[in-house]
Amino acid sequence: MRNDAKEAIVSLGKKLAKDVEEGKNPSIDVTVRTLSNVSYDKKTKKLLLGERKSAREFFNLGHIRKFVQTLEVAKIAKKELLDMGKHASLRDVFYMAKRTIPGSKINIVDDQTETDGAIEDLELITRFSREQLHVNANKMGSVAGKVVVEDSGDTIDWSRLGSGGWSIPSNVEAIQFKKVSAKYVIYMEKAAVWERLHEDKFWDKQNCIILSSQGQTTRGIRRLLQRLHAEHSLPIYILADFDPYGIYIYSVIKSGSINLAHMSETLAIPSVKFLGITGDDINTYDLKKHAIKLKEVDIQRLKQISEYEWFRNSKPWQRQFKLMKDFNAKFEIQALSSRGITFITDRYLPEKIGKAEMLD
Repeated sequence: MRNDAKEAIVSLGKKLAKDVEEGKNPSIDVTVRTLSNVSYDKKTKKLLLGERKSAREFFNLGHIRKFVQTLEVAKIAKKELLDMGKHASLRDVFYMAKRTIPGSKINIVDDQTETDGAIEDLELITRFSREQLHVNANKMGSVAGKVVVEDSGDTIDWSRLGSGGWSIPSNVEAIQFKKVSAKYVIYMEKAAVWERLHEDKFWDKQNCIILSSQGQTTRGIRRLLQRLHAEHSLPIYILADFDPYGIYIYSVIKSGSINLAHMSETLAIPSVKFLGITGDDINTYDLKKHAIKLKEVDIQRLKQISEYEWFRNSKPWQRQFKLMKDFNAKFEIQALSSRGITFITDRYLPEKIGKAEMLD
């Protein structure tokens, strides 16, 4: 895989060299990563990137900056990482690329968003993921459960790693599952909720896997969830706040995201279910006094999400959106703690899962 990734970058260099030899304007064809080139496939229930491409030319004032940034990142991936068998973080790559062009006062990059964007473009150009190009993101997740994996020659038991659980790496492709004993996986957006479930040994009592991040899911977490589902047929349930952002996290895991539509095949999980919390839970468990009033930005985000094609034609989801509007409020998962510190593990989750009260 490493040699294939290197060859893909070399092919890019050879193509540009040929342009120069033939007296052409050196150019790179990059697939357009905008909403206009993304579609929702009703059959697969995933967001898919279209075929439309744009040429990024060297002799074009509007293109040259991104052109040079893409080549700089390609050079780093090939020479500094793949050739050396080393890995770097997104932040590392930014600092490796941040230098002034000789004879000028112009930096190749000024901000990490520029190198991050160049890396995503390189993924599309080479057809290799960021992780396969040896670029990793920060670790931002924890997992626990009756699972044994092998990672870089080390055997790791997710049930025997203390209060912190196993820290999920950004690249989970090389992980081998040696033993998986679980009926389902619960992913939660908040580390604090994961800690509650872990301290109560929910994963042990219910024979499941609990997994979290802090806010939006990383690619490593999404890929790990996808592998657990695809390779071990485990249902994936999402436990998030009843607000536009919690629902968006569920949407991204289920159908993919516009920015990473080119990765939907390895990241999206169309069968994922939304476990809670829901507008119905607010009434069932008398949580109205814990309402957080919607701000204008929340209302606009809710409107935007409700119009997503995969939500627009769903009566159950449109009902949830209406409940949020009627409440004019959002609710956090931790509101359930008002019913008792272990209420979520003793009653809420067992009852909802047992009755299959989940949204699709």
